[in-house]
Amino acid sequence: MDEVLLRSLTPHVLGIVVRRGADFASAEDAVQDALVEAFRVWPAEPPRDPKGWLVTVAWRKFLDANRSDTARRRREDLVDVEPAPGPAAAADDTLQLYFLCAHPSLTPSSAVALTLRAVGGLTTRQIAQAYLVPEATMAQRISRAKRTVGQVRFDQPGDVATVLRVLYLVFNEGYSGDVDLAAEAIRLTRQLAATIDHPEVAGLLALMLLHHARRAGRTAADGSLVPLAEQDRGRWDTSAIAEGVAILQTALARDRLGEFQAQAAIAALHADAPTAEETDWVQIVEWYDELASLTGSPVVRLNRAVAVGEADGPRAGLAALAELDEALPRHAAVAAYLRERDGDLATAARLYAEAAQKAPNLAERDHLTRQAARLNTRLRG
Repeated sequence: MDEVLLRSLTPHVLGIVVRRGADFASAEDAVQDALVEAFRVWPAEPPRDPKGWLVTVAWRKFLDANRSDTARRRREDLVDVEPAPGPAAAADDTLQLYFLCAHPSLTPSSAVALTLRAVGGLTTRQIAQAYLVPEATMAQRISRAKRTVGQVRFDQPGDVATVLRVLYLVFNEGYSGDVDLAAEAIRLTRQLAATIDHPEVAGLLALMLLHHARRAGRTAADGSLVPLAEQDRGRWDTSAIAEGVAILQTALARDRLGEFQAQAAIAALHADAPTAEETDWVQIVEWYDELASLTGSPVVRLNRAVAVGEADGPRAGLAALAELDEALPRHAAVAAYLRERDGDLATAARLYAEAAQKAPNLAERDHLTRQAARLNTRLRG
């Protein structure tokens, strides 16, 4: 049984069933039933046309699930348009499913879960494990999302920006358990890039590849975080870097700059430097200026302060940081780093400890705690 084939066919079959008149939730259930049937039948009787087989069985499952006395007349009419066995239409409905799953009427967390379920082909259990929530909780979240998009016309989905934001959220979840969400996000974005010609889709794919290329160097053997400047660049995936840079260059050549392209350009400059000392921080600051003008994001300006500190010295970085709200996430961590570089070890140690208390995850908290302990040891010595 080719599970990869089944996963790749799932969104196409789902789209066809929805387009033939099924509501999204019923269609998704019917397709899942068809997949179960495929696992039972295909090993002994593999079909000549897997997609056509799945469409036919899924449509029959949908009709069977909706059969009742009060709606029998309508369902008898639907039987007349049942697709005949044989080659299915070549239309690719994957793109429409992306947009439907990322509809603005959904919360970001629900859109991510529904995208992974309907387009990514992951099971509810796998998604729940990745998000570290009970399977029942995730099932309820996905069911609510299905009901919401069930009220949305299939030809009136969300926009490209919403789809890209959902995919970026999936990527940033990283990986947990037996589901690597970063790799899954790259797979989904590749599918989208193959279907739609949009520079920001290419920019997001480039950004994912460039970040993912450094994954092996981000953690030490004991699981602790390794800062970018201290990472072993020999462990970076050079083929992924080359692919990401090539995709980015093609996108930038179209002169339709967007935030994902700007972020990818910054990531490319980090990846291109043979050593941390050779990083082109001046150009990185320029790209952060572009990104800040595109987004107006205070988080972008926070990261820019770090780059300014590298390009023009820690005091210039601190001056840039002083313009930002201290309540920003990771503000204390940035301030600690710049204070340390400026030689104020006591203040840096205090700020590292403060940042550790506000850290969003255990790995970052441990890293910041170690930084504070390292400086306190130096101060006592």
